[in-house]
Amino acid sequence: MAADRQAGTAGAHVLHVRCRPGTGEREYRALLGLIRDISPVLQVLPPSAALVDVAGALRYWDASPYDLAQRIRVRALAHLDVDARIGAGPNWTVAAIASKGPLPVSVVTPEQVRGFLDPLPVGMLHGIGPVQERALTSFGLRTVGALAAVPESTVQRILGGRAGRLLRDRARGIDPRPVSPTGLPDATSERRLFDADTLDTGAIRAALLETAVVLGDRLRGCGRIAAGLTLEVAFSGGSTVSRTRQLPEPSHHTDDLRGALYRMVDALHLQRARVRGITVTAEGLRPAGTAGGQISLERARENRLRAEPVMDEVNARFGAGAVRPATLAWRKAS
Repeated sequence: MAADRQAGTAGAHVLHVRCRPGTGEREYRALLGLIRDISPVLQVLPPSAALVDVAGALRYWDASPYDLAQRIRVRALAHLDVDARIGAGPNWTVAAIASKGPLPVSVVTPEQVRGFLDPLPVGMLHGIGPVQERALTSFGLRTVGALAAVPESTVQRILGGRAGRLLRDRARGIDPRPVSPTGLPDATSERRLFDADTLDTGAIRAALLETAVVLGDRLRGCGRIAAGLTLEVAFSGGSTVSRTRQLPEPSHHTDDLRGALYRMVDALHLQRARVRGITVTAEGLRPAGTAGGQISLERARENRLRAEPVMDEVNARFGAGAVRPATLAWRKAS
């Protein structure tokens, strides 16, 4: 009977593991170690997800993808108190969409892909951004099935050549990307969730500023600098979009982190998108002494950089947030 169940879902060998919002970095790292005990073919997707190929583990464990997904979920709850939702499918796109579903574990076999994808809102498609979603819905393409049925040339005229071809393929359940085993990069993350889905760009920028302050303080405290930043934005419909930007030079200065984050969020054009939360990950960490700093001729910026050691000392003595940017202090008081 186990062999029949394994054969029935063997094609759904890619698992997308998605942690609940607010999962800490320590718990996330522990979850990755638990997943590696099931299958070593693990691709880390910071700050809170992972992709695992269990094709080679099915025979070893004499289990189906559903059984292995349940094993990961139960162990994560029992040993780590981490609630994870897991989608299983024949490829990355299908598994990632399945992990957003209402069930803790969802399995989509190759035969079920079309029936699973076609009725979904187009905004649920993995990798689609709010601007692309609005462009498609303005042409009446409101479901994944409608997008899959449109000729590729039409979608390319709406979204552009590469993006149109990529999203149409994913709407048809085509995603040739392999699961590439990776380790957790030397990184640190900070997440902010809003009390209610918001359209307020001021609130979003304030949250970005706060994450830049916290990450900058954390990096300076441990003597590290970041080579780049990844910004993940979660929307009201459950979809997410992420962008990565390399810093002009590795840095742990709040000013540099803030400027990069502002440019990233401005490029997303979120004016009409309801945002549920943001996660910022500082990546490519290394010792602060391994990179030189370029002297700036901007007096205001140089003054802010000289003030950072004093701010860090005050915060260390009186508690985090004792000294903060005036914008954050004003918003907190109001």
